[in-house]
Amino acid sequence: MSKKKRKLLIAAAVIIVLSVLSAWGFVMKTVRYTVKSDKSDSNIRIAFISDLHNCFYGDSSQSKLIQEVENSSPDIVIFGGDVIDAWGGTKYALRLISKLSMEYPCFYAPGNHEEMRDDKEEFYSEVQKYCPMLLGEYSEINIKGQAVRIYGVLDDTAWGKSKAQIEECFDTLDSRCFNILLAHQPEQINSFLGDDDKYFDLILSGHAHGGQWRLPKILDQGLYAPDQGILPDYTTGMYTYGRTTHIISRGLARPLRMIFIPRIFNRPELSVINIEK
Repeated sequence: MSKKKRKLLIAAAVIIVLSVLSAWGFVMKTVRYTVKSDKSDSNIRIAFISDLHNCFYGDSSQSKLIQEVENSSPDIVIFGGDVIDAWGGTKYALRLISKLSMEYPCFYAPGNHEEMRDDKEEFYSEVQKYCPMLLGEYSEINIKGQAVRIYGVLDDTAWGKSKAQIEECFDTLDSRCFNILLAHQPEQINSFLGDDDKYFDLILSGHAHGGQWRLPKILDQGLYAPDQGILPDYTTGMYTYGRTTHIISRGLARPLRMIFIPRIFNRPELSVINIEK
């Protein structure tokens, strides 16, 4: 074989491998977590949707993602931050929220991308037609006899707004409830942890997109994450801090939304969380 043909074959093989890896980054995966709690005799199931960035799954009606949520049979659906981008449209995110709110109690806390938009107040108004938006506040719901409180804080790099909001959340914690905090940026976890008397049972985060490029057992947390940089520590998985469980979703943004940083070995994630006795 000539040197020219060998180079062409190598180039073709590289293109094929990169194409397969990129295509894999489009395929959604339902990831299931189990959290143990002594607060309820009945199991509670949560579908957690984070970092959608206005992507759609299936057709533009969000049929694939809605079907995956329905297949998981959740008691509630929680939307973490960055359901839209800092620019561009909002209709696919709003379509998903509106349709799921017809079937399940839904809750929402924004992320950094919503906050960067000039039309954020309009978007927030639309979201609140379908579900509560939680900023330093909580919404309480009874699920199978267990009181559940969902709190939310708005992350900002200056740590101004979210510091005041997390203090408000701690002030209203109730130990009889299963307390959930929506805190978009996982690297701020130390600021969300309480003590033996006041703590969140579950903290849900996103933002890091699984570290974008992951290599199993080598780069388990990925190569890069916003606000953490190269070789980040908090991008995916479940962690325990005393009585608090922290779950970080890899999120649902796909390569078309993040075209310059495609996902490798890092499929988009729908998180399903089972709270068990």
